[in-house]
Amino acid sequence: MFKINQKTVLTALLGLSFSLISSSGLAQSSDRPDLSGIWTNASRTSLTRPRGLETLVVSGEQAAQIVQSMGIAGISADNVAAGPAIDPETGAPPAGGQDFGLRGYNLFWTDPGSSLALVKGEFRTSYIVNPENGQIPRLANPTYDLQRPQYGARYLTGVADASGPEAVPIAERCLIGFGNTAGPGMMGTLYNSSYQFIQTDDYVMINVEMVHDSRIVPIFDSPEEARANRRPAILNQWLGDSVGWYEDDTLIIETTNINPLQMGQSSVPISPEGRITERFSRYADNEILYRFTVDDSNLYSQPWTAELSYYPLEGQIYEYACHEGNYALPGILAGARRQEAEEAARR
Repeated sequence: MFKINQKTVLTALLGLSFSLISSSGLAQSSDRPDLSGIWTNASRTSLTRPRGLETLVVSGEQAAQIVQSMGIAGISADNVAAGPAIDPETGAPPAGGQDFGLRGYNLFWTDPGSSLALVKGEFRTSYIVNPENGQIPRLANPTYDLQRPQYGARYLTGVADASGPEAVPIAERCLIGFGNTAGPGMMGTLYNSSYQFIQTDDYVMINVEMVHDSRIVPIFDSPEEARANRRPAILNQWLGDSVGWYEDDTLIIETTNINPLQMGQSSVPISPEGRITERFSRYADNEILYRFTVDDSNLYSQPWTAELSYYPLEGQIYEYACHEGNYALPGILAGARRQEAEEAARR
């Protein structure tokens, strides 16, 4: 047996089509996990534990029953089973109706996974493992205001502010993916929960299928060296300022200074003083164990931790052409300008 030199293999990989990259990864070295390849974290488990479920781990039979009762993207479990259909003779839903957005996502396009998250051989009811209740330990009176907009009514009714592109969620504008897929705190979502990991001696690159996001993390010899090489705080970039190092066969990535606009719409928000620490390790030949811990005393009563797994994905990651053929935003803005003109004419 012999070990494959990572640098040599990486050079070869970069010269080939993504379709030739092995999903099983390269041989693992003694001091760093081999994460290379294409993986998926798709599952029907959510960050927090749903009401009525008391335990983190359930049996396979229980997991199947839980999934059977779940809706998808606002579509009820009954309609998911039957396949939601709208009678073409009834016409469009009334403007402002509560079913306007619920029927907007055809199930043909959804692929959130078919089971609860399988982590270390266990079916999980939440990604959160600490606190044990599976809930985010939010402070009742946080000391930092995230200025979090509410977009639920916009999705349900289609009625919302259309004064400018800034009024539309950043994911809808295709700036970054929705569902926190690229993180930090990377979780599966409604579809395209695929990731490509590429490692070199100096960087780890995570290519996220949703929606063309890429995280390029510099790797250092120690946490002290990593933190000493952070980018200027004024940058406030998407996905934050991430630095990494290896420790006990684990890749550790620590992220701070995430763009405030992203934090206002993230399911894993932190204030400017907070940090998110991610840990990647190879639990098995076909499983990457992924944990992230959120530490921010401005927003949470304690640090909290989530855990999920990635499994090999056959095939390749395709381009996510988020705005290709998408006329929604020009139509929204044109409608707003028309409304303004009509109001001005009535004065």
